[in-house]
Amino acid sequence: MQIKEIEEYAQVRAKARAYLCYIIERHISQNIINGEVATVLEKLETLNESITNAETIYALDGNGEQITANIAKDKKLQGLGQGDNRSDRAYFYKTVKEHRCTLTEPYPSCESNVMVVTAGFPIYDEKDNLLAIICVDIALKNILKMVHPSSVDSISGTISKIAYTSFSVALAAVALLLFIKGISAFMHFGLDFSVIDINQIFKATILLTLSLAIFDLVKAIFEEEVLGKEKKGDDTGGHQTMVRFLGSIIIALSIEALMLVFKFALTDPGKLQYAVYLISGVSFLLIALALYMKFSRIENSDKNKS
Repeated sequence: MQIKEIEEYAQVRAKARAYLCYIIERHISQNIINGEVATVLEKLETLNESITNAETIYALDGNGEQITANIAKDKKLQGLGQGDNRSDRAYFYKTVKEHRCTLTEPYPSCESNVMVVTAGFPIYDEKDNLLAIICVDIALKNILKMVHPSSVDSISGTISKIAYTSFSVALAAVALLLFIKGISAFMHFGLDFSVIDINQIFKATILLTLSLAIFDLVKAIFEEEVLGKEKKGDDTGGHQTMVRFLGSIIIALSIEALMLVFKFALTDPGKLQYAVYLISGVSFLLIALALYMKFSRIENSDKNKS
């Protein structure tokens, strides 16, 4: 599910950064005039109460060394980290470089062993010298709950997963019934090939093809919507459930068109035009799917550049 969460975080990262920076700035001033940084650090407890989903809050000096112990609601994390050098962490050098409040990409926390993001809030003196960086660690799933109500871990996200799971199970049952019916359509002939009815073979092929198409759709829905997996090596940027479903339909219709060609060629050649119509429709669907994937890839590429 982490892949799905990371994708959602990428969409709301700017909003999350603005929200966290606003909360921190309400309690801590970014510039200190004729004051000591110690007076600012005393407000970290209040900040921890304001950000209810914060995992840990601590401060670094201008060299990246942690100058306060962790402030956390979890007793296992409380009081740790003081004296650690974090100058190689993204939330330190990125904050120093950008000279403003920043928010990192998701990364695994060494302390809690969960995916977290860190907001870095720099504090300067009147001469614009860096005095400290206030760091706020928040679990990825919690930051999504704060700024993205439709998160996969929210109530609506949970209901959505349950619904997709139910539909997946129902469609899998349909695929199984079609498979059984398709097998039984020609198995009753046994080994007596002389009594095999070609029409029954066509019907069995249609049933098995539909079963395969529905099973492939179930697999796509379950992996994408329930497990949150991303298809490896895919850069179309499109909705994979729809792409794979249309692909299955095109394959099923292509097989159906091929069978109609042989059937009408043997029984009624005057109806071959209907098979040609079906082949033309399949070609149109194939071209439409190719165009959709092409424009989706272009749109996804433009988003990555921006």
